[in-house]
Amino acid sequence: MKDRTISARSGMVSRRTLMMGATAGLAAVAMPRVLRAQDKPTLVTSIRSLSNPYHAVWKTGAEAYAKAVGLEHVTLVSEGNSEKGIADIKAMLAKTGGNMVLNSDPNDTPDARPIVEACAKAGAYVVTQWNKPPDLHPKDFNPNYVSHIEFDGISSGKTIAEILFKTIGGKGGIVALGGLISTTAAIERKKGLDAALAANPDIKLLDFQVANWKSTEAFDLMGNLLTRFGDDIKGIWAANDDMGSGALEALRAENLAGKVPIVGVDGIKTAVDAVRTGEFACTVTSDPFWQGGMGLAIGYNAKIGKFDPTKEPPEHREFYGKAVLISHDNVEEYYKTNVEAQPTVDWNDLWGRVTGAIRT
Repeated sequence: MKDRTISARSGMVSRRTLMMGATAGLAAVAMPRVLRAQDKPTLVTSIRSLSNPYHAVWKTGAEAYAKAVGLEHVTLVSEGNSEKGIADIKAMLAKTGGNMVLNSDPNDTPDARPIVEACAKAGAYVVTQWNKPPDLHPKDFNPNYVSHIEFDGISSGKTIAEILFKTIGGKGGIVALGGLISTTAAIERKKGLDAALAANPDIKLLDFQVANWKSTEAFDLMGNLLTRFGDDIKGIWAANDDMGSGALEALRAENLAGKVPIVGVDGIKTAVDAVRTGEFACTVTSDPFWQGGMGLAIGYNAKIGKFDPTKEPPEHREFYGKAVLISHDNVEEYYKTNVEAQPTVDWNDLWGRVTGAIRT
């Protein structure tokens, strides 16, 4: 099994059409020559950026699955550019003649439709995760659109907020850092925060700022928030761990690390380490290693006829996966089995972490 990561880069251009053309052209040049229509399908992962620790682990899971089944694997990264992400996928469909399985975390919610339509037209099999419009359903593109996977963002956002509130004694001011606001995860996690705030009137939300999932943006925003609110900030709610990590660096610069607790989502190593040291109160993981491998496993098993997507129940077509809370109570065991060692996953257990059909 070989893994290749493709991240075509070009200078900025002003016209949308030129950007599309340049991106697709560079992606095509970067594609390995071996990826042609062939007997064995190519496994393809499409994610936002390998600079994000969450997606870096996702790629590791994808590589582990590809190695387990002895197939070629290619990683496409959009670097937050929706046009590039879609163009790269279309270039790969052309390169493989549609003989591929795609596991995609679309950069933005509207991106899922053109990705799915292109895959269905080419005869490829696709699984999407996190982001899709509410009116886009796997059953509408049978059998090629196999499944869509999410994790209950409302529950995660509410759970970490409640733990933060408890950690600061049930009263006081907090600040919150939100993700890319047009994505499903960011919207749902904010709803969870709002629900927790409504149930805890002694907690005051001093400010909510969007840091677009990025630690660098969170660092800058947190510096400004500390200047504005100072000691009134008793805790920090972050919609993902990368932003929480950026906030933690800002706290360290002011000698406040460990004094102002942070909560986040994703379970990246930096956050797990921070839970161990008491700088984070908790994090929640959707297990990106599992996501990276299982998204491909579900698509590949459908492609080779191990199951017929059209005959699967709704909870196998659009479903919530199991999330795990990492707190002081279980962080050492989690660290031992998921950070120090590569997680163990039964790639044949396609539906073992399904918790229910997605709310419609």
